[in-house]
Amino acid sequence: MSDVEVRIATPEDASVVGRLLWEFNTEFETPTPSAEELATRFTRLLALEEVVVLLAGGEEPSGFAYLTLRPTPYFEGPLAQLEELYVRPKQRGRGIGTALLQRGLQLCRERSAGEMHINVDEVDTDSRRFYERHGFLNVLPGTDCRMLFYEQEL
Repeated sequence: MSDVEVRIATPEDASVVGRLLWEFNTEFETPTPSAEELATRFTRLLALEEVVVLLAGGEEPSGFAYLTLRPTPYFEGPLAQLEELYVRPKQRGRGIGTALLQRGLQLCRERSAGEMHINVDEVDTDSRRFYERHGFLNVLPGTDCRMLFYEQEL
């Protein structure tokens, strides 16, 4: 989407990123730290080479993508994880999510990532359709086995 400005966030953007993540979590009724606490954490995270946050839009971003890249023995490069992708409700349907995802994929390819993983709640059919439309699978190729995500709080 050439008309959607997407840029890499810097530690100076931590408060914007923290607020966007807080909005995302509260919209979907997910327990969340405060926007201020998230901003403090992003100040540290955005300085790390293995963390990338993309912002869409100008001075008041309309969305963000939060990616991590971690070492893996399965590829020469890292394994990419799309941790979060969020577009503010009034801005949806304008190609912003697609622009963020495409820029994230491009950036991960530039960093020689072997795969990108995304976790999506089963009931979130809109997000599942979005990622499937962009070539993501939740069934292992050549099988009928769905991939599942497991979690344990520590």
